[in-house]
Amino acid sequence: MQTTTIAVLGAGAWGTALASLGEENGNQVRLWSRQTPQTLATVIKDAEIILSAISIKGVNDVAGQIKSIPVSPTQIFVTATKGLDPQTMNTPSQIWQRIFPQHPVVVLSGPNLSQEIMQELPAATVVASSNHAAAELVQSVFSSGRFRVYTNPDPLGVELGGTLKNVMAIAAGVCDGLYLGTNAKAALVTRGLTEMVRIANIWGAKQETFYGLSGLGDLLVTCNSPLSRNYQVGYQLAMGKPLSEILLNLSGTAEGVNTCQVLMRIAQQENVTIPISEQVYRLLQGEVTPRQALEELMLRNTKPEYNH
Repeated sequence: MQTTTIAVLGAGAWGTALASLGEENGNQVRLWSRQTPQTLATVIKDAEIILSAISIKGVNDVAGQIKSIPVSPTQIFVTATKGLDPQTMNTPSQIWQRIFPQHPVVVLSGPNLSQEIMQELPAATVVASSNHAAAELVQSVFSSGRFRVYTNPDPLGVELGGTLKNVMAIAAGVCDGLYLGTNAKAALVTRGLTEMVRIANIWGAKQETFYGLSGLGDLLVTCNSPLSRNYQVGYQLAMGKPLSEILLNLSGTAEGVNTCQVLMRIAQQENVTIPISEQVYRLLQGEVTPRQALEELMLRNTKPEYNH
């Protein structure tokens, strides 16, 4: 197998897990964070793939720094960030593509808990791009006997699946924290997926993408695992802990908190109904208790399951 040089930006749990997968396949991997002694220019020099696993709040800044560094037009940018930029309301791939319009941009997303990957447990993911050759290269670089990688031509849908499910994971954590049972959890996750698709349709993503690994798959794993930071936020809110305390003691970023705020702005602009996300938002703002949020959802007007 041909060796590929990969620059991984972000040395958190997810970036470290992806770096490990890349190294296992014999690739040369350089891991960068703001704390590493190597400069950003040194790390990305001659790298065929520049993979960003930094949090959404740092994407604009790091992409801007790379813009000032000479980069080859053949270098592929891969984004593994899940979130929405609070200023522009853009997804990470939209930020990278805006700053580097001539470069291939690939989205990597799926039901991938970094702790399980570091334990070498089997998993699958999706790499999506409008540039099929770029997606296939990234697929070959990360595919292994324990990490199965699929390609997809809908990068926006793959990215939104991984982003929007974080809001639903907060709701799922609340559901479990209140001991509402399996029936309630199943209803929440199912209606949550419908809500995700409703938002994605506004953006122009493909509906079928949300029934794959990066949509339904990621939703299932994040809504059911205590390893999920977003799930933990919801669970601990249900336990009565204040949000500020939860976030302070969390190991890493719960992107669903920021995503929910941006999502509500989009919903208001587009006049789209997202009842679960709205109650999560009100809960995060301290406007309702977990029990009150539940009652609001259960007492909504009756309606058909599908609107034709």
